[in-house]
Amino acid sequence: MSVRVRYAPSPTGLQHIGGVRTALFNYFFAKANGGSFILRIEDTDRERYNEDALKDLYDTLNWLNIPWDEGPGKGDFGPYQQSERYNLYQEYAQKLLDNGKAYYCFCSAERLDAVREEQKKNKSSNQGYDRHCRDIDPAEALARKEAGESCVIRLKVPLEGKTTFHDEVMGDITRKNSDVSPDPVIVKTDGFPTYHLANVIDDHLMEITHIMRAQEWIPSGPLHIILYEAFGWTAPKYCHLPLVMGKDGSKLSKRHGSTSLVDFRNGGYLPEAIINYISLLGWSFDDSREFFTKEDLEKLFSMERIKKAPAVFDYKKLEWFNGQYIRKRSKESLLELLIPILQKDQVVSDPMTAEETAILEGVLPLAQERLKFTTDVSETVRFLFRDIDGYNIDDALPKKIELSQIPAILDAASELLEGFESRTQEENEQAFYNKSQEMGLKMGQIMQPVRVAVTGSKISPPLFESIGLLGVEKAIQRIKALKEQITRALGTVQ
Repeated sequence: MSVRVRYAPSPTGLQHIGGVRTALFNYFFAKANGGSFILRIEDTDRERYNEDALKDLYDTLNWLNIPWDEGPGKGDFGPYQQSERYNLYQEYAQKLLDNGKAYYCFCSAERLDAVREEQKKNKSSNQGYDRHCRDIDPAEALARKEAGESCVIRLKVPLEGKTTFHDEVMGDITRKNSDVSPDPVIVKTDGFPTYHLANVIDDHLMEITHIMRAQEWIPSGPLHIILYEAFGWTAPKYCHLPLVMGKDGSKLSKRHGSTSLVDFRNGGYLPEAIINYISLLGWSFDDSREFFTKEDLEKLFSMERIKKAPAVFDYKKLEWFNGQYIRKRSKESLLELLIPILQKDQVVSDPMTAEETAILEGVLPLAQERLKFTTDVSETVRFLFRDIDGYNIDDALPKKIELSQIPAILDAASELLEGFESRTQEENEQAFYNKSQEMGLKMGQIMQPVRVAVTGSKISPPLFESIGLLGVEKAIQRIKALKEQITRALGTVQ
């Protein structure tokens, strides 16, 4: 049996971490087993359908380089958008009606609201639909429908007994049929199927062998099995994936931070970092290995190593992964990512000049070792391309140093830079160290105001390499500019 799995999102919102994890697990399981990864668009909820959400889905999979073997645009089991399968759902819903497995329901919204309120008031143990229309004679029901009376189609859930399905991770899961949603709607008044009916029909007709989805769908499992049995079909194998939680133990949500993948894309994350980290949310290879390329996971992923326990999404850990993958990038591929960012932020021109290109290639090895996000690059290297328009004096003030001491430190640094280019880096470091000792200061107390003067920031690529790229003359000019600003500030204070 060839493995066939699907990712079947509803285009009602942006792709989020949980959904992307589901897509990756399905994709890697298919590739590792020589199977097919199918993309199906579950767009029967026409009220919430969002064209931008559909575009975001395609953009997300393309950015992650996760191609589908079948889906919109290709495959023998289409259409792959549920809104284009309307007639199929009508056909199979009719089969359920004909076989006595479903029935027309004519209850108005007002009646259903009244039933709910009565159940709530009486604290009834029977919650949900009261099966008011279940026993209407089918011929009478058909006549009422054909006369134009508004209706839905409901599934006949068995009134007694239990339903069991096997989950590849969780084991056997059993529910009393009395605990299953009582006779849920499977076709709405507009003729469109609900999620449950369309999902089961499509999985069967597309010959899906394994369903991998989040544990939050476990309550739907018995209902889907009842639908499969109503049709006389064999259900696929189920594998419910562990929930993704925040560090506080609650389900990951916007209050923990960004959850939409587009936020991570725009925030300077690399696709390989996202793939690696998200694939470890509820799966491990050997409990020690952390780094996996997409190609590694296409070979190594197995359902047996999926965990039961919830996975915790750690933003700091993802940030660390991202920094590691920035270091792993080749010079050429990293430049391809960084240049558009620098141009967008107006740090370099478009197209870049030969001088700008030379400077960027010179600073790249220094910046690459420090970037956590690609979007950090503009602030990291801006000082090499643009003049500094004023300083934050507080940044230039080291701990346990008075502002009045800074001008003398900057004067000393300017003097040391006069012979900067004739010395090695080690000799320059020694010269600055000797000066700090002579002035009764720590090395950092000299370096911080110089760093701020040269780069405009307390955080930058290594200072001496930065001075080498900027040029000693410009560095001295900036040191003098900071000194003048501090001198003016001291005059104001006095």
